[in-house]
Amino acid sequence: MTVDIDRSQNRYARLAGFMFLFVDVAYAVGLSIISRFVVPGNFAETTHKIMASELFYRFGLSSLLVAGLCTVLLAMGLYGAVKPVDNNLALLALVFRLIEAAVFGVMGILNFVSLELHIGPDSMNAFDAKQLSVLAHLSSVAGTAGFNIAALFFSMGSILFFYLLVRSKYIPSVLANLGFYGSFLVPIICFGSLLLPQYSRTLFFGWAPIGLAEISVGLWLLIKGVNTQRWKEQAGAAGIRA
Repeated sequence: MTVDIDRSQNRYARLAGFMFLFVDVAYAVGLSIISRFVVPGNFAETTHKIMASELFYRFGLSSLLVAGLCTVLLAMGLYGAVKPVDNNLALLALVFRLIEAAVFGVMGILNFVSLELHIGPDSMNAFDAKQLSVLAHLSSVAGTAGFNIAALFFSMGSILFFYLLVRSKYIPSVLANLGFYGSFLVPIICFGSLLLPQYSRTLFFGWAPIGLAEISVGLWLLIKGVNTQRWKEQAGAAGIRA
């Protein structure tokens, strides 16, 4: 029975490892593509770029949507790997990451609605250029706020999951601690961007530690899995039922 549990944990861990990498790549691809089209403060130029390569722009939006969907699989993988350490904390972390995925799903809807403002013939006829620019600006503001709110839920789930990885000794401490402390920077970045949007570009560099941690931990989990024996030894010494 113990062997089966260990194998199950490692299957979940490898799922989480793959999803760490896949989700990060999907977000990076989506954001990179969309940034090529958006011209801040110039609705007409943005529209011209989107209409010139609409399919490519839709691919970028779809990449973000896929990343949000796969966050659910990532959260399930992490939950399955660390729940023997503390099921209640693991479940709470899972809930935070699921809410994150839900918020990103809503953002996906807003992104495609915003796309229709640029290419839809009805919107072109119903609004003049100034009104369309205001609507596009509001859509951009909503998207930025939605991203920061989703990232706050991400940070809470990430802090808890990495805390359980630190506590369990499943993976090298340097990797688990990098993720744990990197996760604490995310709320600072998000609230900073919401309170002081003029510094959002500077604050964006604060994502580097958690980004590096997710890639490193993702590779470790995918290749090595989790060392469940170390947690059993630690729990046994402390008199905890593992």
